[in-house]
Amino acid sequence: MSTLKVTEGEADFHPPSAGKPCKTWYQVFGDLKSGVRPLVALHGGPGIPGDYLRPLSDLSSGRGIPVVLYDQLGNGRSTHLPDRMGDTAFWTVQLFLDELDNLLAHLGIQDGYDILGQSWGGMLAASHAIRQPKGLRRLVIANSPASMALWIEAALLLRANMPQDVQDALSKHEAAGTTESQEYEQATLAFYKKHVCRMDPWPEEQNSAMQWVKEDPTVYHTMNGPNEFYITGSLKDWSVVDEVHRITAPTLLINGYYDEAQDSVVRPYFRGIPHVKWVQFAESSHMPQLEERDKYMQVVGDFLQIE
Repeated sequence: MSTLKVTEGEADFHPPSAGKPCKTWYQVFGDLKSGVRPLVALHGGPGIPGDYLRPLSDLSSGRGIPVVLYDQLGNGRSTHLPDRMGDTAFWTVQLFLDELDNLLAHLGIQDGYDILGQSWGGMLAASHAIRQPKGLRRLVIANSPASMALWIEAALLLRANMPQDVQDALSKHEAAGTTESQEYEQATLAFYKKHVCRMDPWPEEQNSAMQWVKEDPTVYHTMNGPNEFYITGSLKDWSVVDEVHRITAPTLLINGYYDEAQDSVVRPYFRGIPHVKWVQFAESSHMPQLEERDKYMQVVGDFLQIE
């Protein structure tokens, strides 16, 4: 059996107001010159780097699909800008759209590629696809809302079904502005173990991604908030519900039965995108690429390789 080719690199990226040179770190599984259309994976958060998407390399080893993972600006191994905490004029959806375009050009794949976006990455992928880029062939929107208002609504319903002591701890610290407390963190983790990743213990890929956020929460706190269900950041009013009809690429929607991305937040994509398929993973929450890895790769791989 041949060894899977894995390469790493950095793409220079120069946002006008960054104040210093920036780089986007990326990792490629497989060979971008193989003649097989590559898949570019967009991680979530915003602010949770792509360690937890490493299982997508199965598509390279098993199907020969080159897979590109990258850490978005302010994340993981890419340039960090902690002095921009709270700077909503800098941390915008457009910034990350520009970074994606820059990376595609750097890798020389802008004329033919697929995208898989997970959670916030799916929001970013949808925003990219709405612009109808000429090189986008297939799109996977995984565990992602079409509207943050719908996300918040669904999260409140899920939260209301948590044990009362968990709800009380969350409410107490949100009211007091003490969301960095240990008690709040533990209550948040209880929610995550039901609706983010149900594996016990969490796999290394999930722990690694979450550790990055603890080390530098700049992007996550600015755009999202303290956690997945208490949304206070600049994305609070984000929505593409009225624009998804402009997505022309064939699209696969994914969520889990226990997902914080409940059906209500995915449905506008299904109703609005002309060429769309929706698959739900019955034993998963927000991380089916980890929770039901083999089935996930089968579903995604089959979709990407439809002639």
